[in-house]
Amino acid sequence: MVRLVILVLPVVAILGALTQPRSPAADAKKPDRGPVTVSDEARRIHAAAIVVDGHNDLPWEMREKGGSSFVKIDIARPQPRLMTDIPRLRAGGVGAQFWSVYVPAETEKDHTAVAKTLEQIDVVRRMVKQYPNDLELALTVADIERIHKEGKIASLIGIEGGYSIDNSLGVLRMMYLLGVRYMTLTHTATLAWADSATDEPKNHGLSKFGEEVVAEMNRLGMLVDISHVSADTMRHALRVTRAPVIASHSSAFAIDPHPRNVPDDVLKTVAKNGGVIMVNFYPEFILPEGGRRYEIMKEMKKQYPEEKDYLAAMRQWRKENPLPPATVHHVVDHIDHIVQVAGVDHVGLGSDFDGIPSTPRQLEDVSTYPVITQVLLDRGYTKEQIIKILGGNLLRAMRKAEEVAAKTKSNPPAPPPVSGRGGGGVRFGESSGEGERY
Repeated sequence: MVRLVILVLPVVAILGALTQPRSPAADAKKPDRGPVTVSDEARRIHAAAIVVDGHNDLPWEMREKGGSSFVKIDIARPQPRLMTDIPRLRAGGVGAQFWSVYVPAETEKDHTAVAKTLEQIDVVRRMVKQYPNDLELALTVADIERIHKEGKIASLIGIEGGYSIDNSLGVLRMMYLLGVRYMTLTHTATLAWADSATDEPKNHGLSKFGEEVVAEMNRLGMLVDISHVSADTMRHALRVTRAPVIASHSSAFAIDPHPRNVPDDVLKTVAKNGGVIMVNFYPEFILPEGGRRYEIMKEMKKQYPEEKDYLAAMRQWRKENPLPPATVHHVVDHIDHIVQVAGVDHVGLGSDFDGIPSTPRQLEDVSTYPVITQVLLDRGYTKEQIIKILGGNLLRAMRKAEEVAAKTKSNPPAPPPVSGRGGGGVRFGESSGEGERY
């Protein structure tokens, strides 16, 4: 069964790649696919932007590798075991970073998701307190702009997976008060109220409670994040939201047909919504082969129902079938495509650093963002367009979400359900992913 998938799907992937339309920027000048040297002009443009990254998993890496201790791992010093530290954030010109307070999807089953998410929020808040000369917590666009002018890196918090609110709008509101400014509606597992891209659907998008979650996020001014959700959930969220949505770390499905990526019809709707797709750097989400490999992964999941057996089999298969090398050019291919379909106002950067096992060449860590600026310049983008892509688009969408909230915050929040659990009778979905967080 797996062999049949291997033989058939590459043809689909190759044909899809060959038929992708080129973006106007890419047509203006044939891109050089070789190594990139950052010019003085690119550095000047980069310095003029507020570079915003939509998703970095450093807080969980700190938990895994350093016991959440900034004494054990001092990020003021170079940390070669990580993709992120303060010296490299500075070298990359990062102006604002959304730190993911990810916890595994399995925490939904044992009802530890809320407690562990609070612990991860604590990691971010302790981090900014530990390094006050470099980092500061930001809650608004005005905060980001002020912190950037003061020469520090604005630090924002994003929840990755709606199970972190344990089916409670009250918990959602408390997370907002603690500084959370976006929530990814699902992670690898389908919830009682929202379908994941990498699990079996239950709701064909959002349930009634899922719609209430989106409405309450709009009321609060918390960005609705459609990364990780199914295409139907993306469409449903876009139908009911009153504020711009983001995909904090997703790429273009038309180039890489992986379910984690965003289809063209959704890109067009995001443009009408005023939202932003922040391109992920993970090679399996940017190379055309990624969709084929996902299908193989699904077949292996059926073959190995025990998680430990499945993970071992997948590790061995990946070792024997490595992806071809990805480069910064592949990331910018996704930017080009989103620009062509949705427009230059609706694309940004969502690296997924410290949450992915591999990176493209020349995008190995947080010091490398100027390389993207150079490739955009080489492909004919103007200074103004590049500044939008690097962060201006996210700031605009976030500012609009704040305006929507300002108009509606006077409305009382929705009352809790009688059961006290907004998801109703929950049968928790089993993830068909690999238990990995990207």
